[in-house]
Formats: sequence, C-alpha cells, structure tokens
Amino acid sequence: MLATLGSKKTCLPPRCIWRSFFSASCRRTDADKAYSKTLLLPKTTFPLRTEGDNREAPYRQKTSDDLYRWQSKNLKKQPFIFHDGPPYANGSIHIGHALNKILKDIINRYNVLQGRPVHYMPGWDCHGLPIEMKALQELKATHKTVSPVEIRSAARKVANREIERQRNEFRQLGIMADWSDEGTYRTLDHQYEIRQLGVFKKMVEKGLIYRRYRPVHWSPSSESALAEAELSYKENHKSRSVYVAFQVPLESLGPSLSRHMSNSSKRSLELLLWTTTPWTLPANMSILVNPEMTYSLVASGERCFIIAKDRLEALKAFLNISEILCEIQGSNLLGQRYTPLFGHLSAKSGHAFKISAASFVTSLTGTGLVHSAPGHGFDDYLAFVQTGRHLHEQIISPVQGNGTYLPEIATLVPGEDGQRLIGKSVLGEGNDLIISVLGKEGRLLAEEIITHKYPYDWKTKEPIIVRATQQWFANIDSIKDDAHDALASVSFYPANGHTRLESYVQERSEWCISRQRSWGLPIPILYETGSNDPVMSSESLNHIISILSEKGVSYWWDGEVENFLHASLRDNGKTYRKGTDTLDVWFDSGTSWTLLKDPALNTQGKRDTDALSNVVLEGSDQHRGWFQSLLLTAVGASPPGRYQRPYDAVITHGFVLDEEGKKMSKSVGNVISPLEVIHGGPDKKREPAYGADVLRLWAASVEYWHDVNVGHTALAHVAESLRKIRNSCRFILGNLASTAQVQDVPADDVQLSLADRYVMHQLYLLERTALESYALYNFPRVVNSLSHFANITLSSFYFDIMKDSLYADAINSAQRRATVFVLRQVLSTMTHVLAPILPHLAEEIHESRNVHSPSDLSFFSQEWKPMDYRWNDDIAQRDMQGLLEIRGEVLALLETARRDKRIKSSLEAEVHIIIPDTMQDDLSITLRRNGPFSFFFMFILCSDFLSIAESLLKTLFIVSDAVVHTGGLVDQHSAWSYSQATQMKDSSGAALECHIRPAKGLKCPRCWTYTRASDEDLCQRCDSVINS
Repeated sequence: MLATLGSKKTCLPPRCIWRSFFSASCRRTDADKAYSKTLLLPKTTFPLRTEGDNREAPYRQKTSDDLYRWQSKNLKKQPFIFHDGPPYANGSIHIGHALNKILKDIINRYNVLQGRPVHYMPGWDCHGLPIEMKALQELKATHKTVSPVEIRSAARKVANREIERQRNEFRQLGIMADWSDEGTYRTLDHQYEIRQLGVFKKMVEKGLIYRRYRPVHWSPSSESALAEAELSYKENHKSRSVYVAFQVPLESLGPSLSRHMSNSSKRSLELLLWTTTPWTLPANMSILVNPEMTYSLVASGERCFIIAKDRLEALKAFLNISEILCEIQGSNLLGQRYTPLFGHLSAKSGHAFKISAASFVTSLTGTGLVHSAPGHGFDDYLAFVQTGRHLHEQIISPVQGNGTYLPEIATLVPGEDGQRLIGKSVLGEGNDLIISVLGKEGRLLAEEIITHKYPYDWKTKEPIIVRATQQWFANIDSIKDDAHDALASVSFYPANGHTRLESYVQERSEWCISRQRSWGLPIPILYETGSNDPVMSSESLNHIISILSEKGVSYWWDGEVENFLHASLRDNGKTYRKGTDTLDVWFDSGTSWTLLKDPALNTQGKRDTDALSNVVLEGSDQHRGWFQSLLLTAVGASPPGRYQRPYDAVITHGFVLDEEGKKMSKSVGNVISPLEVIHGGPDKKREPAYGADVLRLWAASVEYWHDVNVGHTALAHVAESLRKIRNSCRFILGNLASTAQVQDVPADDVQLSLADRYVMHQLYLLERTALESYALYNFPRVVNSLSHFANITLSSFYFDIMKDSLYADAINSAQRRATVFVLRQVLSTMTHVLAPILPHLAEEIHESRNVHSPSDLSFFSQEWKPMDYRWNDDIAQRDMQGLLEIRGEVLALLETARRDKRIKSSLEAEVHIIIPDTMQDDLSITLRRNGPFSFFFMFILCSDFLSIAESLLKTLFIVSDAVVHTGGLVDQHSAWSYSQATQMKDSSGAALECHIRPAKGLKCPRCWTYTRASDEDLCQRCDSVINS
C-alpha cells in the first residue's frame, strides 16, 4: 500500500511549492513579500549535514564517558552486564574492530534507554608474541641476546603505548564506556594476573593440569607451541610428497604371506607408503593399517608390494603392477615387523618396528598404509599410546625449536648423510636432503608436488610443524559434560553458533596451555633439579602466588629460586629450578570472567540471569577462541557440578570484506580505515569525512551475522540515508521551534485527522518493530524500518500534505495543533529509535529541542517509554489505504497536466471524485486484482464521511479544492480536464473516477492556493489568520 507513495506515479513533488515560496532564487511579487513574514516558516539552526567529525566531537564526552558514569549511578533496574572480549593491543584499530565495538555499543545504549544500568568494561589482550617481537625490534636484539627481564620491560612499554592509541581511536567511534584506567582492564594488570593464577591453581587442585611429552602445533618462526586458535590455514601451500618403500624381513613373515612369497620368484617384500612430510621419516616408529580394509600383495618387476586393494587403480601408473598375488585382511598384517628406512636403531634399541592398527586410515588417498611418527603427528601419537608403547619407549622427535634437525638426527640417518642433516630446516633444505637420501638408497618410488591446505602461525604468517615437546596441558575430557550442560542454557545469535561452539569443545580432549615466551604470565611451577619432576602441591602454589601478589609477577624472573620455596621444600637435600614457560594468551583472555565476580555488580537490582554476564559478542572465529577459553576456564575452576556459565547469550559477527567480497589488504589497496571514514582520507573527494554516525549506521545496516562488505560506494549510500533521516528531524525541529507555545498539548486536547491518526499508527508500528528488533539484536531491521518511515511516511507523504497547514494556518488552529502534536511525538519516538545507533544525532536533536533550557544530561537520561496501545489504529490504516489508492491516480493525472504545460503547480488544479450511483446500493465492491478492497467504501458511502473527505482529499492531493460527487459532474465546462477511471469498481463494473481541471479561484499571495475570490486580497483562510 505504501509503495504508492514512492511509486513513479508520484512525479509532481508538491513540496516544491513551499520550498520555492521562501527560496531566494524565486521571483516574488511585492504582495508575496509583504505576506511572507506572516507565515510560520521553519526556524532552526540544526544543519542538514554534519561536516564530518566536527559536529559530533562536542557531544562525545557527554554521550560516552559522562553518560556511562551517570547511568551506573542513577539507573535502578536489573543490571545489564556486557562482557567485552579484549582486542589485541597492537596497531591501530581496523574496520573489524569498529564493527565489533559499534554493535556492542548499540546493545548497551538500548539497555540504558530501557532504564537498565549497564556494566561494560573495555579490555585489552596484552601478552604474546607480536608485542614481544615488537619489543625486540625496538631493543634491536633477539631473545638470545637479552634477558627475559629486559624483554618484559620493553614489551610492557609497547603494550601500554598501543593501548593508549587504541583507547583514543575507540573513543572516536562514540562508544559509551568509562575509558579511564579504572574503567577498563588489561591482561597485564597486576590484579588481573593474580586472579588468573588463582584460576590455574584451582584447575591444578582439580587434577586438570598435567605435563606431558607429546606432539603440539609448533611454530619454528616464533619458537613456541601454538593453540589451534593461533593457527591460520593457507589453501595453496605446496609440498613435496613422496612414495617410499619399507622392506619386510622375509624371515619374519606370517604363514599366509610366507606361503605366497615362497611360491613367488620375487626377491623382496616391501610396504608402500605415501607422505607429504618426508622430513618426519627418520622419526618413524610404526606403520599403520586399517584392520577392516583389504590389502593386496602385488608384483612389480623383482619386487613385491603391499598396498590397499582400493588403491590399485590409482597407483598402477607408476608401480607397473604385473601380477596380483593375493589379498589379505588388514587385521592379518598387525604385528608384522619391517625394517626402518635408514637402517638405524638395531633390535637392541628396544624399538619394535611393527605394523599397528588405526581406524583413521582410509583408502581415499595414498596407499592405505600410513607412516607413523608419534613425535610429529597427533593421530600417530594417539595410535602409539593405544598400543601402550609410550609406557616403555621414548618418542622420537629429532627437531629443535627453530625447526632444524638436532644432532640426534645423525643416530637416525647413519653416515655422512646424517651429519649433513644437522642444523638443516625440516621445512626446507633438510626435507630436500631426506628425499635425496631416499632416492640414493632406492627407497623412493615416486615424487610429486601437491597443493593443499596447511596450517600457518597466524602472527608470523609462516608455516608450522608438529613437534613433540614437554608442555603443560589442561584436561578437557574431564569437564566436557559440564561444559555441554552450561551451553544448553545459552542463547546463540545466529542459532547455528551453538552447534559450532559445542562441536569445538566436544572434539577437544586437551588444551596445550604452555608457551615458550618471555612476555606472558609465568606458569608458577618449580622443578626438582635431579628428576625434573614438577612441584604441584597446593602449598607450593599458594606460597608462590602470595609472593608474586606482593612483589609483582616479574619477580618470577628477578627473584632467587629460594624465595619461592615453601617451608616443606626447604632443607630436604634437593635443589629446584623455576619453570620458564608462560601461559597461553587464550588462557589470559579466557579468565576475564573473574572480573565479573565483583559483588558490586549485584547491588543495583536483582540479576535476570544466573550467568556471569548477559551477553558476549565477537567475531565468528572466536567459537574456537575466546568463547571457548572463557567457558573452559570458568567450568574448569568451578567446584564439580557447581559451575557458573560465563555468559547468557553469544552473538557473533562475520568478517569485513571489501565491496567485491575480497579480503582487505594494504598491498592490494582495498583497506577501509575507520578513522579515515570519520575524518576523511588523503583524497577528500573520494574519501570525505563522514563522522562516526555514518560508520555506525553502516555497522547497524549490514547483516553482521554474515561476512559483510564495505567500500566507498556503500559508505556514500549510507551517508545519503543518514542525510534523509537527519533532514526529517530537521524539518520537525524547524516547525516546533516556531510553535513553542503549543508543544505540550495533551493528546486528549487535539482533534486528529485521518492522516494524523495514520501517521501515529505507522509511528507505533515503527516503535514496536524497533523494540522487538533491538531485543533480538536485529539492527538491520531497525534501520530499514526507520528509513522507510522517514523517507516514505514522513518526507514523501505527511510533511508534504501538512506544510500548508503548518505554514499558513493560524498558530492555534485545530489542524495545526494536531499536526504539531503528531510531529512532537514523531520526533520523540524517532529519536529513541535512532539513538542507540546514532548517538551523536540523538544528542544534537536533544540539544536543539532544549536550546532555551540547556542541560548537562545526555539524551539517554530519558527512559524510552513506549507509545500507548491506543495508537495501534488498524481502522486508520484501513481507511487511509483506500485514499492512498485514489491519491496515486490523482498524482498521475497532475503529472500529465504538468507535462502538457497546463499547470506548473498542483495548486493550480482542483480534483473531482465521481462515485457511480450504483455504488450507493452495492457494498460488495471488489478489485479486479486480488479480491476484496478495503473498507474505505463502506465509509465513503456514508454522508458524514463525504463531507469530511472533501477537505481531507484536498490536503492529500495538495490541490486548491477537492469535491466528491455522486453520479457525475454537474458543471462540465472547463478550459481543460483530465480524467481516469480507477480500479475501484462495483459488481456491475462501474468504476470510481478521478477528474482534474483548473482551479476556480484566484491565487492567494500569502499561501499560493487558488482559492481567493476576485474581490478579495487574500483567500478566506489567510484573511482570517491575518486579521486575527
């Protein structure tokens, strides 16, 4: 129905009539000029455009820091706790940071308007490799040339500097918070670190923390273990893959294989394997097969090979298979001995090179047999443990922290080849040398370069390896059930986030929480020097934490080990050393829930949830990052069965891409900086200064739960949308400024027309949609509804039809009082609707409305009180629908007359609506489009409505007169006329018709309507206004 207002039929914008009246470029007669001062034209200093950040900056302190402190002290309803996931303190904020912080701020501001005190403490993640590397760069040193104390001191300075930079930048987004040091948190804060150590201690006491030599993701570029969340994946990584053959001693064969080999003239039996990591072959400790698969013994020249039956077709090209000797079940291969590739490790070494079982082996790729190096593969390690070999055999892992071979490699690859491998990179020259040795020894059957997905260190952007080291782990298996139960009560937006987070938790058995870095929180464990056993007693941990609480965490590196010895460890004849590992940064940020344990959070009103926070919101990648670590540490540190979940709702947003859907990159030149959006870029024509509200409106208008696009074109469209919303508010402010004496008219003291009631109904629907959408975090729906209301209901309809009354009626006329009442309510509700998204605009409107009684209080100090239900006026909606159908037909006729140069303004015309006689007796009016029309005709048939309709239609069409006739026109004579039968027909097919013709009256020099009598200076309305 409302589409009619914005359709092509609306081609004659009547707003031009009044715009031209007070335009400086318009030619006016002396009479026009004389009367222009008697019109109530809009008066406002409220500008149409914001001029970038200059207009917003004066409101920033009031609507951010000051507002946050005010609402914390003065609002008394249930508190709303929004827990902020800390961004990493490194570099300027990017557009993803802006999206994240703005979405959070919209939610917080909405809750303040609901009268709820918001607890929101912005934070920063401060430890870890990037800051440590930046500190080393500034020291012009490496971690081998300076002490941990020096690194930590420099890293702290870097972190604090970056925090200050980001704090200032976040403020420019208009984020409501207490941005002081007291109102924010940092993972390097002393009390934060002590609370984190307390969480670690509780998990130790529950038996969840242990040390183990096992494979982990290892970054040679940063020389540290990595968690899964610290990995990124490159889709086009290239690797040298090889097919290699392990020999099987013929004397060790079981009966079946022995019989077939004895019947064959072939001289060797070999196991064919494929691997993409040739550098791990010296660490081979087993070959894995699937017991349920069928394998084939095949002949190729003088050699026999065992491969999976299902891989025969794929491998025959290079194997040159001459005969299939037999088939054998995988289970019958278990325990079969084989010879290591490089002839190392004799039987006296204690290592048993045998075929073992593994259900993960498939025939989709490779040969169906898998090379197993437990020191360099997770599945390999699990298979190794399942055989029980870990109890009496040491895992082989001849690679050191920088990704090069240890001297131990010379014992695994004998001779000069082994010596040449020492110190060579396993991802480079060392890998190439291994392949060369395999070829020389006749063990290499084929090689190919493959392109595949491979993990990289997300900070250094370099490839990683899997390497066995002594690391600290948290046992996730023991708390999975509690974590699952905790998630059952959490709401997810979008809903599929629940499945995603649940799957990450369920797939995880343990969490490597130790890192080999200086800039981090130390794992407060002592080791007995002789046995290297860790001391994990509660007494020792309590003692160490109390020392660090008193002297600071850095004292772990400064103080002597004796100072950390509990009384029970003194004078026992043993010596101890301090550990050098630090905690994973995900453990750092994951314990931020300890900030929410403050009893002060529960003093202002009863909480509406038993979770520690109401909401968390981060990027979708945090399902495997912060959302997970927050949950696991909270559950892990709680008493069994008495966990407190860290959040009640989880909201996720996607990544921000450029306008073509590509990842932003400085090298490509497609980066959109949030600060340049606010202040403008180098090219001010292409990158104008939009201010923060444009950026905020963009963030609110996109479907953030998906990946979102942004670019200069999109921002220009958003800026235009904001201009239209702003212009609607400006129009209302201008009209209210000239009518201060009637701004407080009660609703019961005004007589609203159908148009007024219709707009109030549309306003009610807008507010209801906004409230529902804010509560469900659907901000694009709020923006769409607000834009439609401002552009269609107001600008294209209500403002146009009411300008004549606003400007030319007496200041206290009934219609004008009603219009002013509606405008006042519209501005109040619209400001509340837009305020969470556009706080600077809301503050500016608030200031403009109260220009004569300024206040230091923010707009947000006014609680959002929804409109009364009586404005849900379906009858007004129904009745106006029919009139708007007629309006569309009339505006089309007026456009035709203008195009034919019959008129310049719609006021030069009058409209006649012809109702056929047959309609008086026929209430079964139907549309020959889609069935029954609205109830409009049931009203138009009533004589009372006919008399009202004439004045209402005149206003709706913005013409000088409108007359409703039954049967036909009485006076058929006019200089010109246009007519159109509408689609509104009765059962006989007779249609309601619209006619336009020249207005009968003369032009009034005050209001420009053609309603003046020839013997009068003004029309009757204007004469009454002037003389009164």
